[in-house]
Amino acid sequence: MTVVVGPRVVELGQGQNSIDDIVAVAAGSPVAIAPAALDRVERTSALIGTTIARGEAVYGLTTGVGDQYSAAVDPASIASTQLGMLRSHASGLGAPHDEPAVRAIMATMLAALAQGRSGVGVALVQRLAAMLNRGVTPWAPSQGSVGYLTATAHIGLVLFGRGRAWYGGQLLDGAEALRRAGLDVVEPGPREGHALISGTYEITGIGALAAHAARALIDVADVAGALSLEALRGNQRGFDPRVQVMRPHPGQVATAARLRALLEGSEILAANRDHRLQDALSLRSIPQVHGAVRDALAYVEGVIEIEINAVTDNPVFMIEDEELVALPNGNGHGAPTALALDVLAIAIAELSTMSQARSDRLTNQHLSELPAFLVPDGSAASGFMIPPYAAAAIAAENRALAAPATVHTVSTSAGQEDHVSMGTTAAIQARTAAHNATGILAIELLCATQAADFHAPLRPGAGTRAAHAVIRRAVAFRDSDREMAPDIEAVRVLIADGALAGEVARALAENQDQGRPL
Repeated sequence: MTVVVGPRVVELGQGQNSIDDIVAVAAGSPVAIAPAALDRVERTSALIGTTIARGEAVYGLTTGVGDQYSAAVDPASIASTQLGMLRSHASGLGAPHDEPAVRAIMATMLAALAQGRSGVGVALVQRLAAMLNRGVTPWAPSQGSVGYLTATAHIGLVLFGRGRAWYGGQLLDGAEALRRAGLDVVEPGPREGHALISGTYEITGIGALAAHAARALIDVADVAGALSLEALRGNQRGFDPRVQVMRPHPGQVATAARLRALLEGSEILAANRDHRLQDALSLRSIPQVHGAVRDALAYVEGVIEIEINAVTDNPVFMIEDEELVALPNGNGHGAPTALALDVLAIAIAELSTMSQARSDRLTNQHLSELPAFLVPDGSAASGFMIPPYAAAAIAAENRALAAPATVHTVSTSAGQEDHVSMGTTAAIQARTAAHNATGILAIELLCATQAADFHAPLRPGAGTRAAHAVIRRAVAFRDSDREMAPDIEAVRVLIADGALAGEVARALAENQDQGRPL
């Protein structure tokens, strides 16, 4: 799954990081730790030894974890116990997370640990940053997490020269990967195993990638819907701002305004103003559906950005009267983010099914009033008969991915953790759905571009004309059957790398600069 952002140094630990920051690190940007964060980490870490010496029972530090919370750990065995936690929790299965996902998880982990509430040492956060900056990417299976513990344990093992990691294109033993990156193998300090597995880092990192992908897709979906509307000789009276103020959901209002901008100056719509009194819902209700997706996404992004800057460890440590106070808590439960990511998967399914409906309508001569399957009249070619089938199959997959993961909680750890979030599943489902939706929108754009050509010499609107042009530079008009998959992939790449969105944005900006109303 491609993540495209510009390289920049991302500072972590100041409690003000964004989804874009996590995505940048996932794509390879280097990280730096805020100096004030290192001071906080040092202050807390310096008092951990005192807490141990006093013989206090502190979960995951001087005791076991899960249902072993009442089992005391001998002070002399704390380091080996911390490493043992990582070994035992590294129980993942299945295909590994891809590199962007692992780096996103590591970035969220670093952002949390650098806040100085977890009791880890400065050397640990510096080592985590060094692994990101030197390209050491732990091998971490993608299955087996109920919301935390598993993938992060595999990542944690590499921090201490165990496990496996990718470096220089090779999958290596963790110690060898560190050696080649110029890092020594060290043993964990107090709390440094447990802190790596206690938070919601996996949900949050992958969730940030999913939300970022969805944000890019909604703008492309507007373009696809607008170009389909033109090709089908629809009308845009339903996008009138007077209609929107009667139901002023923010996303709906914003989508209608964007559609008006995309279609500004459309010769196709002007020539067919009275062609049809009322369009099908997949055209008429684009502001309502895409707008609802926008509103859902705004909620999801808000939740994820809170989580990126949160401390989800258990326990957390405060310094009060120069003494360390351990606060056991439930912040490691992933419910807030997991529920939001379930909502995101549902929203992406809405976008997907609506796009597929428009693709089907474009290729159906009985509904479109265009040549059958968008090939010139008199041809027996199949033309664009099958791409909507592919869109239907992938949209069906996205409907399945929209089945909420959070409702499937089970009891674990001998009943001590008897309600888990299943947030990792929710995050993976949402990210997969966003990837799928890119292909669905590519099919609609390919069909709509072909359909618009039948209206030449009439031209599309300001934004849709730009989209049509960039697609036509990559894919030629189809007047006979040829292999279809390369054309679909070419348009999918234009979406994934931002080229299509960039061309449309430039065209809309130029149109506005020229004083045309939006």
